[in-house]
Formats: sequence, structure tokens, C-alpha cells
Amino acid sequence: MPSNTELIEDFCRAWSRLDPAELASYFTEDGIYHNMPAGPIQGRAEIENFIRGFAGSWTKTNWDILNIAETGDVVLVERLDRTVAGDKKVDLPCTGVFTLLDGKISSWRDYFDIGTYARAMQ
Repeated sequence: MPSNTELIEDFCRAWSRLDPAELASYFTEDGIYHNMPAGPIQGRAEIENFIRGFAGSWTKTNWDILNIAETGDVVLVERLDRTVAGDKKVDLPCTGVFTLLDGKISSWRDYFDIGTYARAMQ
């Protein structure tokens, strides 16, 4: 089984494939995804639908990991998410806090400035 850090590195790379079902498969059945500018989403199916909704217009994304640290079941990841939606693009600085349970994400809290994203996608 990969380490928690390796699992999160794989998860970040998986975003480049823009497959909501694949991304949701990284979560526990009752996992929580909390994009801090919005409310939390709970449950693998709900997370998949949420990802499908907000990333549906994306044509490309690559997440550069700037720093990553693991302590126990928690992995902290400072990233630069480079996303393209048609002719619009944004380089969004983010920090994700992941809690893992038995090789799956049980919670993910993502911190970023929604204004940076919104201005770029107008």
C-alpha cells in the first residue's frame, strides 16, 4: 500500500485526467470534501457529482506540488493548480489538508482565494 504522501501525490496527478469517478474513488464512502469558499460535501457519490459540476468546463488542469508534509494520518499540500477552461486560464495557489483512513481520503479541506479563480474565469 502506498504511503499517505504517495496517495495524495497520485490524487493530485489524477486531476489532470479530469475524471470525476476516478477522483471520487480516492475517498472513503462517507468522505468529506470541503472547498473552503463553499460548504462541505459528504459521501463519495456527492463528491463525484460536485467535481463533475465545478470542473465540467475545464479542458485541462495540472497541479504542481510546491510542498508536502505528512504527520500521522494528515497530509498537507501546498499547490499551484494550473487550470484551463476553453480560452480562460488560472494559476491558483492552494493549500489542501487531507486526512486519510485505510488508504482513502476521509476528509479534504482546500484553502484558496475564490476571487483569484472567479476573476480569471470571467
